[in-house]
Amino acid sequence: ATYLEVIAPDPGLDRPGKGLPFSMDVLNRSRLATWALRAEDIQEVAAVGARAGIGLGRVEAGRRNKPDGGVLSWELTDPRAMPFGGAVPFLISWGRSPHPGSAAPFAGDLVRLEIHHPKPSSVRHAFSALGIDMDVNEADELRLVAGIRTVDGEVVIS
Repeated sequence: ATYLEVIAPDPGLDRPGKGLPFSMDVLNRSRLATWALRAEDIQEVAAVGARAGIGLGRVEAGRRNKPDGGVLSWELTDPRAMPFGGAVPFLISWGRSPHPGSAAPFAGDLVRLEIHHPKPSSVRHAFSALGIDMDVNEADELRLVAGIRTVDGEVVIS
């Protein structure tokens, strides 16, 4: 139930009126921009986040047609919100759709996810409110680091 999704803007398409998700319109290099937290009761978890002052935004519905003719649908918090610059994840619920990782070819196992942030105590407070048990390291700027164990060794993405 873990998977990596690489998302990038399509230069052949017009920019959406709301702007690009995940702060892609302000990125100056390829990098790990944020991460997702699976929340089956997404409305409740988003409400907890709102009460704690975490800017997750409203829950939105999404869907796309799959190549096999099926439909993949989900709900997620606003992908443009980017609380703490992306250190705090957006929430996603796959509802009745099968998790996309179940149909993806195996490429490796996520063995670590590190969060580095200039205000680690604030990020830890947000994590606590959302029920996330993860450490946050102090750093001059936001940096996310994922370690993926593959058959050829660990690959690090940051």
